[in-house]
Amino acid sequence: MRHRHALLAVGTTATLVAAGLAGLTFPASAAATGCSVAYTVQSQWTGGFSGNVAITNLGSALTGWTLTFDFPTSGQQVTQGWSAAWSQSGTSVSAASLSWNGSLGTGGSTTIGFNGSWSGSNPVPKSFALNGTTCTGSVTSPTPEPTTTPPPTTPPPTTPPPTTPPPTGAAPALKVSGNRLVTASGATYRLLGVNRASGEFACVQGKGMWDSGPVDQASVNAMKAWNIRAVRIPLNEDCWLGLSGSPSGATYQQAVKDYVNLLVANGINPILDLHWTHGQYTGNISACADVNATCQKPMPSMQHTPQFWTGVANAFKGNDAVVFDLFNEPYPDAANNWSDMAAAWRCLRDGGTCTGITYEVAGMQDLVDAVRATGAGNVLLVAGLTWTNDLSQWLTYKPNDPLGNIVASWHSYNFNACVTASCWDSQIGAVAAQVPVHAGEIGQDTCAHDYIDQVMTWLDAKRIGYTAWTWNPWGCSGGNVLIQDYNGTPTSTYGEGYKAHLLSVTP
Repeated sequence: MRHRHALLAVGTTATLVAAGLAGLTFPASAAATGCSVAYTVQSQWTGGFSGNVAITNLGSALTGWTLTFDFPTSGQQVTQGWSAAWSQSGTSVSAASLSWNGSLGTGGSTTIGFNGSWSGSNPVPKSFALNGTTCTGSVTSPTPEPTTTPPPTTPPPTTPPPTTPPPTGAAPALKVSGNRLVTASGATYRLLGVNRASGEFACVQGKGMWDSGPVDQASVNAMKAWNIRAVRIPLNEDCWLGLSGSPSGATYQQAVKDYVNLLVANGINPILDLHWTHGQYTGNISACADVNATCQKPMPSMQHTPQFWTGVANAFKGNDAVVFDLFNEPYPDAANNWSDMAAAWRCLRDGGTCTGITYEVAGMQDLVDAVRATGAGNVLLVAGLTWTNDLSQWLTYKPNDPLGNIVASWHSYNFNACVTASCWDSQIGAVAAQVPVHAGEIGQDTCAHDYIDQVMTWLDAKRIGYTAWTWNPWGCSGGNVLIQDYNGTPTSTYGEGYKAHLLSVTP
């Protein structure tokens, strides 16, 4: 992310429960059956809200169900849902069971959820029906029929559960096939998740390895509750190589390996991103004058970066669940003051002497060659220009990979240049038609989620993966912060919106 810094404030989230909704129960009856429904607003913001509906079957066993209800106003609309097949016509809403939660024995329950929009007011639905029978709380037969279909032996995830359950088993090995990222079986796979910042800055800012944040099983479980399937991990070149920082060298490397192994074991693909690099740069839009890796530089250097990728590739070769993001956000075009875009694209690919940069630059081809020389076959992410927002000439200047295992890396924030669907169609869509694209960073400099909603809608339609910035509890006053704590409590409303979206989509 451009102009990133570690924030110290801690954000807060207000959970708004509509008056009379918390624990509100609609007891019900039907012929030879009965049910109860608890409708709860989990959170509400201007024009939008998130709701849960807990369903309990009081009568004979069900092998499939459909819940129906009417919103009291025409301004209420389900915009996305999970754990059921949701539909709406006018004010009438329908939610049908899925394969894993359709069986409800006597006393069995399940919870479904949705995001919605509202205007004017957001009143509670007055009546619910299960399989066409209005819920009133009683069972018409004094002796419920025996259960004929047992409830699931393993209950679905807790509220709000994803439509597709969280990952189980190890993360899949990945490779490129045409313009798709696929698993070993050839199934298309999208990397959907978050960035976990601090590996790039903490070691050079006296903040330890992970800025005092946990990288243990509990923290990974919190990610899995969001249905996170990919974590992008920014790294520091000097700390990996032992040139500066603390921890550095072998201690830093081992910490990265331990976290990567933990994520892979939990079904989450790590994306190792080279974020801060060595090399003194004092030119246009300089983030710092330090030769050490204490800020973001316009391009990697030949002095150290190929050595960095040789070390990382040797550490993780043979584990194709791990993806390598070769360089975070190049900006050689800014270094030459956008005076020669063709030269900037050549600098990106070929390196060498680049206008405005005083050190010898390592191009993307140099880094591809360094990784492949180790025998590593991992998927590689290769960025564009202008802090990875410009992919206009990416296909022309794509580096050569003998394995054909390259994905185009794209970043999208509301303060970038390419922020409209027409730009995405012409630039990103043109690349995605030929090679896979991954949006390594998406976000916005507010605590809302209107911009990333637009980006994700476009990316979902193109079947492109994305990892949002950032899974760090720094407070959301400046935007781009997803959580209040490492238990996974989402920020309002940026984190809430992103979490709900992840729970509603599949890789």
